[in-house]
Amino acid sequence: MNYIQFFDMRPEVALLAVYLILFMYDLVSAGRYRRLFHPLACMLATAMVAVTLSDRSTFTLFGGMYESNAMIVFMKAVLAFGSLLAILQAHKWLRSEHTFYKQGEFYILLLSTLVGMYFMLSARHFLLLFIGIELASLPLACLVAFDKYRHNSAEAGIKYILTSMFSSAMMLYGISFLYGTTGSLYFTDMVQHITGAPMQIFAFVMFFAGLGFKISLVPFHLWTADSYQGAPTTVTAYLSVISKGAAVFTLFIVLIKVFAPMIEEWQTVIYITIVASITIANLMAIKQHFLKRFMAFSSISQAGYIMLAVIGGQADGMTAMVFYLVVYMVANMAVFAVIESIEWKIRGAVRRETCNGLYRTNPKLTLVMTLALFSLAGIPPFAGFFSKFFVFMSAFSAGFCVLVFIALINTVISLYYYLLIVKAMYMMPNEEPVPAFKCDPYIRIELILCVAGIILLGVCSFVYSGIDSISFGM
Repeated sequence: MNYIQFFDMRPEVALLAVYLILFMYDLVSAGRYRRLFHPLACMLATAMVAVTLSDRSTFTLFGGMYESNAMIVFMKAVLAFGSLLAILQAHKWLRSEHTFYKQGEFYILLLSTLVGMYFMLSARHFLLLFIGIELASLPLACLVAFDKYRHNSAEAGIKYILTSMFSSAMMLYGISFLYGTTGSLYFTDMVQHITGAPMQIFAFVMFFAGLGFKISLVPFHLWTADSYQGAPTTVTAYLSVISKGAAVFTLFIVLIKVFAPMIEEWQTVIYITIVASITIANLMAIKQHFLKRFMAFSSISQAGYIMLAVIGGQADGMTAMVFYLVVYMVANMAVFAVIESIEWKIRGAVRRETCNGLYRTNPKLTLVMTLALFSLAGIPPFAGFFSKFFVFMSAFSAGFCVLVFIALINTVISLYYYLLIVKAMYMMPNEEPVPAFKCDPYIRIELILCVAGIILLGVCSFVYSGIDSISFGM
């Protein structure tokens, strides 16, 4: 083997460098130097995003097991940027007495999941794909249970790892059937032998069930609310965005590269899954009072909307999906940053009633929360409106008109429950609202980045749509 090939994997090399630096700093730092740990992690994560974005080459390595191109690298940069937001959000939590001396463990576990997700995106061989999925899942279970003595974190970790174990077993079972019917684990070889035989349909269902767990699609969603509620809020934010984004992108690649001859079969499965996910999740979200559980069902619904870009199996669907993930990331991370800030102020879980009258004491925080919720709901002119519009157009152009109509109806339902929180913040009376406070400086930086993303992505989408309409008219 030519080991020089490893240095062509620039995103992974940059990630490994950050990993080793933080690992060594964790070993040698002590006393007041531990306080420099978080600024160092933020600077290294920022450098990692920049290095990842600088790579635009297209190549394959290790006999075709690993592939890199501009779209894959951009998606890796999106995941790295989301990890940077999570690190920014974690500052106050990592400075607490329970976690101050476990900062290194948090960074190493988080970066380990990111390595696995990088492998998932670039894998063109099911062995590398499965290794990437497991490398992303096992450290996530540790992160979910990080506060094992507080907030039911241990229970959340157990539920996550058990469900992850069963989903991985189902996926591996499906992959074994694919190998038995095609004689290969390479994507390019397998697609030539995919005929839609019953055994291959069964294999696809098993594989889809495994990734459906990572994406939190119905009926593979039952772990989501409990794990989101029990995990530390920073970990919940990371789990709801970064893990989901990597899994959706990977599913899209496998459907196109491997299961293209079975397009009618997997479109039927995804059709049913989308309808179930957006409908059940939207109805369940209305009943939630704890905001983290509320955001759990919101993320299930958002996963259903993302799958609208996948079902057509077209190039414009890939573009719409990546844009949706970017918009969803900045909006969702902003919501969780606000929830984290309020949690630290009230020293407890945040309920919808906790937000009553928040505008009177914390108008700036309320404004950020409103912008993020409006974006998640798809209200113009924010970026969430255009991201939903693009995935709807992708599914509509592929001929799924009824599915788009069902999704539009569910959008109205989601608008209702997002506005319930906005109503609580601005209109509901509260004799003892959350006292005025200042957010942690690192969370303020995160909120500025997220709000800038919500507004600028909306403006850029509006300009692009206008240019595209003019071009179409011409």
